[in-house]
Formats: sequence, structure tokens, C-alpha cells
Amino acid sequence: MGREPMDLVAAAAVALLLLCFGIAGVASDASDHRYKKGDSVPLYANKVGPFHNPSETYRYFDLPFCAPEHVTEIREALGEVLNGDRLVDAPYKLNFLVDLDSKQLCKKKLTKEDVAKFRSAVTKDYYFQMYFDDLPIWGFIGKVDKEGKDLGDYKYYLYRHIHFDVLYNGDRVIEIAVHTDPSALVDLTEDKEIEVDFTYSVKWKETSTPFEKRMEKYSLTSSQRRHLEIHWFSIINSCVTVLLLTGFLATILMRVLKNDFVKYAHDEESAEEQEETGWKYIHGDVFRFPKNKSLFAACLGSGTQLFALTVFIFVLALIGVFYPYNRGALFTALVVIYALTSGIAGYTATSFYCQLEGTNWVRNLLLTGCLFCGPLFLTFCFLNTVAIVYSATAALPFGTIVVIVLIWTLVTSPLLVLGGIAGKNSKNEFQAPCRTKKFPREIPPLPWYRGTLPQMAMAGFLPFSAIYIELYYIFASVWGHSIYTIYSILFIVFIILLVVTAFITIALTYFQLAAEDHEWWWRSFLCGGSTGVFVYAYCLYYYYARSDMSGFMQTSFFFGYMACICYGFFLMLGMVGFRAALLFVRHIYRSIKCE
Repeated sequence: MGREPMDLVAAAAVALLLLCFGIAGVASDASDHRYKKGDSVPLYANKVGPFHNPSETYRYFDLPFCAPEHVTEIREALGEVLNGDRLVDAPYKLNFLVDLDSKQLCKKKLTKEDVAKFRSAVTKDYYFQMYFDDLPIWGFIGKVDKEGKDLGDYKYYLYRHIHFDVLYNGDRVIEIAVHTDPSALVDLTEDKEIEVDFTYSVKWKETSTPFEKRMEKYSLTSSQRRHLEIHWFSIINSCVTVLLLTGFLATILMRVLKNDFVKYAHDEESAEEQEETGWKYIHGDVFRFPKNKSLFAACLGSGTQLFALTVFIFVLALIGVFYPYNRGALFTALVVIYALTSGIAGYTATSFYCQLEGTNWVRNLLLTGCLFCGPLFLTFCFLNTVAIVYSATAALPFGTIVVIVLIWTLVTSPLLVLGGIAGKNSKNEFQAPCRTKKFPREIPPLPWYRGTLPQMAMAGFLPFSAIYIELYYIFASVWGHSIYTIYSILFIVFIILLVVTAFITIALTYFQLAAEDHEWWWRSFLCGGSTGVFVYAYCLYYYYARSDMSGFMQTSFFFGYMACICYGFFLMLGMVGFRAALLFVRHIYRSIKCE
């Protein structure tokens, strides 16, 4: 590979990554967030939507609020667009240190259709979200008064007055809160034309909180003492479980292996007279390459890439990049890091495929590139179509889709190919302590609980039990309105998950080999990744028992994207399980004499 193609790929990567971070990111009118008295402080209206359906959001002016003649849309970074943000200039004017008392926003005549729209929104608990000097604010657009028991007796009201409480320190905005006036209501119960006088008020108050700490209040909810105690209890519980399990299995395995080594050493003199049993006697088959080795290598490559992606995301989280409401930062990081780590997938898959004496490495590379991206792309196409039908902000604009395709074409694919070429040229040989016999040994009949599915169930339950408490908080953050900021605890849980997955896979692999079943390659991968199946089962429980999500769009988004996440989980943990099992198998077979 010459220098020119490498330079071209590098230049394309740099250009597109700059495009990702600045498809023109939103900045306040004053980039340093400093204002003088009377200066206009930027206020952007973002979106509206049902409170219990976080994916089902719409543009602010999809509801008949007071709208200017020309709505000014704010250009956004890639991550903000992926997050469903669609910022526009809000109709409210909040000038620095200027108090307002019941200022008229507009006088608007609502038609019957407008009233029906607002009433439908109030019925579904619609909220609005705005950004004031990059600080998020929320509020409900109305309320339902359930006077009678019958649905026909319900009264529907729209809030027509909004009050802004703004805290400042010197020449900077520190905090903002929005309140609706319960006495300024508009009755939406009947389908009739209504003239509404929309008003708002602003009150500025001084505070001693420094500008650097103005985002801290948004992370306080997740780090409250009660929540922290639950997190630490979960970790301690998981650690105790892991230590007990590790000690128990390690003791058993070490004693059994020690007895095996003594027995096999003693039996070597009279090996011909004894019936061959146990893991030692399948040494001629244990390193026989698996079926569908191209798919197996592709799974390992994709799993390794997703593992690298997870580690990099944790690094960014731990150094404070994903502070609360850093709009779209996580989505931007996921797209960029996934693109840049595709070379890892190409190298790992192709080098391992060549070690397995595979010949069609180009097909293996194509399979690796499509193994995770293919299902993700199909899921995205379906869900984006649903969002378009609903006219939701989750529907990506054509320009954003073009940018993602360009990233995949000019960054992901070339790096995948470069990694594959490097893997093919690495000339690594598979390190097998024992030679493989020409003909495979017949696997003896095994009881039902030694089958693949029962073994996967046993392998996945323990790692899942170590993370399920933390899963609730993650789900409440991703599929709700909670804020998750304690990444250090999440990282500890991730380490525990890796350790338990590796150890349980090693234990099950040993018992499989002891039963003279030498087809452990795929089994170890499936057992390691089975936690992903348990997490998807937890999705069903969370949706029906712990959330109030409803509607076709929200349901399809939840189960569609969670299927992709759990599939990625399966590939990543499957890779971890196989790598751990491979180290173990190599170790025990090095310890015996193989003919």
C-alpha cells in the first residue's frame, strides 16, 4: 500500500470528522457566555412531545404556538441531529438583567383544529424543551383536570402564561427555571374557536454560584446519597458474588485439573490398557478449526471493534466529556469512534481467518463490515420510515444521511480494508499445543442440559445478575428523563461483567471438554454472548413493568434499537468469552504431553 492512498484516507477522515463535530455546532450569540445589561441572551426552542415517550418528539412549532413570520432554524452538529434536536429561535425575548411583568407574546385566534391539536397534546402529557444560553429548560404545555370519574367529565386546559426565573453571577447566566401560571388557563374542552392572549414574565436574581459549576445541579439527581447507596450496594453485592463464585470454581477447577494431571501422568505407562476418557484424550480434536470459520472470524472482529469502542467511550466519559446536556456529544463520539476503529475489526477478523487457514479473505472482510452495520442499517431504515410517517424529529434529514454514508464510504470502509490487508500480511500462525488428527473423534451422547441452549442460559444468568440493578438506571436515562453521570461506578460494573463472563465461559468450556465434546469454539462464543439475550429479555420487563411508554413509534424505536444494542453486546461479550476460553484451553493442553 503506497503513501498516496493512505494520505487520501487520512485527509478524508480528518475532513469528515471535522464535519461531524461542526456541521456547525450551536453556539450562543456570545461565545464566552458574557453579557452586558440589555444584551439579548439566546433562547432556542427545541422540541415538544409526550412525556412518557422520549423518542416521540416533534418540532416546537408543530403545535400552534405564537410563531414569528420567518422561523430561524439553528444549524446543529451531527450528534444533535441524531439525538432528535431541532433548534429554532424561540418567540420569547429575554434580555440580560431586564425584568418583564406579564409581557404579551401574541394574541392568537385558535381555530377548532388548533384547539383539537392542543387538547390532544395535553391529553398525552406533552412537554416542551428549550435552551437558554445552553442551559436546558422544560415545562408542560397544559393540564388535565379529572373532576369526574368518567372520561367525558374531564377538563383540558392550556397554560397561556410562562414565568422565567433567571439566576446570574456578574455578567453570566447561571441557572434558569420555568414556571407555568395555574391561574392563567385556557379551556380546551370544547371544539370551538378561542382567542388566546399568550404572555410571559421574567425575573432576574443574583447568585454566588460560579459559572464553572452551573451544570452541576443537573448531575445531582444521579449522585444523591440514596442513589449512590443503591449503586454501591449493587457493586458490593456483585463483587461478593464474583469473589465467591471465582473462589468456588477456581478451587474446583484447580483440584480437578491437578487430579487430572496426576492421573494422566500416572496412566501414561499403561495408556494402551485403559479406556480413553476425559479432556486429555480429545487433544487431537480440541484444536480442530470450527465450522463456518469465516463467520466465526467476522464475529470476533466485530466483537473486538465494539469492545474497543466501549473502552474509548468509557475513557471520554471518565475525563468528563459527556457532562449533562452536552448536546449530541455521545452520539457524535459513537459515530466517530466506530468509524475510526473499523480497522481493528478488519485486522482481527482477517488475521484470525488466515490463522484458521481460510483462503477467501476478501469475502471474510465484506462479512465483517456488514455483520453489525447490516442489521443496524436495516433497523435504521425501518425506524426512520416510521419517524417520517409520524413527522417526528427522530427522522433524519437527507443531508445527515448523506454525511453518515460519506463517513462509512470514505472512513469506515477504507480503514476496514487497510486493517484487513494488514491482518492478511501479518503471517501469524495459529498456536496449537497439540497436533490435530486427520479424522474427528466421535462425540459421545450427552444429556440435554449439556446442549447449547441450556449452557447459554447458565452462562448468561450470572453476568446479567451482576449488572441488572445498574441496567435500570441506564434505561431510565436512555429511555426516560433521568440523568446518568456516575460513569466511574458504571466502569466498575463493566469490569465485573467482563470478569464474570470470562470465568463462567472457562468453567463451562472445561466441563464440555471433560465430557469429550471438542466442539467448544462456537459454544464458548455463544455462552459468552448470551448475556445480550438476557438484557433483551430485561427490555420486555422494563417496557411493560417499569415504564409508561406506549404507541407504535415509541415501541418500535425501543425494541428496534435495543435489539441492535443487545446484538452488539452479544458480539462483544462473545469475543471476550472465546478469548478467555482459548487462553484456558491452550494452557491446559500445554501442561500435558501430546503425541
